[in-house]
Amino acid sequence: MTRPGTAEPGRVAASTHGIAGVADAGAFLARLVRLDPVAPVRLRPAGAPGRVALWARLPWQVLVVRTVAGGPADGDAEDVTVAAGELLAELERGGATLPTRRDAQWRWPLPPTRSHQVEALPVAELRRIADAAAGTLRTASEQGVAGRAVGQRALRDALLDHVAVLITPDGAPAAPVEVSQRLVQGVVRMGFLGASDGSADDEGGNAVQVRVAGRWVGLVGLHGAAWLQKATDLAVTPLSARPNG
Repeated sequence: MTRPGTAEPGRVAASTHGIAGVADAGAFLARLVRLDPVAPVRLRPAGAPGRVALWARLPWQVLVVRTVAGGPADGDAEDVTVAAGELLAELERGGATLPTRRDAQWRWPLPPTRSHQVEALPVAELRRIADAAAGTLRTASEQGVAGRAVGQRALRDALLDHVAVLITPDGAPAAPVEVSQRLVQGVVRMGFLGASDGSADDEGGNAVQVRVAGRWVGLVGLHGAAWLQKATDLAVTPLSARPNG
């Protein structure tokens, strides 16, 4: 006879996802799959007991993370990657099984765990910046730029690369910190800023932190964070000093 909670002889027990904060994880995953239906999501211990970090990459090269209640329920669930849509479906049905592991689909580095804050931005200001970008994209798509039609993708990429906020840290000559529209769109589109109904939280009660970790810049909101790695400076070095190679 097989005791409750144990696998039958000859069968391997299914791994469990260990997520306890189902509502928080579900909100994160639902927004993610709307932006990218085939996105992978990585589950990692968050560094504090009873917490797990959900990491994902948005289509515009920004990493996003939300920490929820939970933790590894078995040895196989300590750091795994699964399909976000499959995990969302499992949570919605009230199941605890970890979907098929897709660890090979995660190909991006994560920012360092230690970071420092360089500024705090009002939530309302970040919403204004995001809305202005959306308005610019809509107008340019309909009317063109300087009377000339421009492709939707070219417009989107140009707006995403725009530096929305430039921060000069105290204690110059520290390099200015650039907060690109990619980061702003990340925290807004993923719902990390909290309420948007004019409440105290929305008007700056929970300001968004601008943080730096090595070559990474992050926006940390009430419900999650978006991180972007600064482009690496490239230098061209001659292979030979001879004029003709």
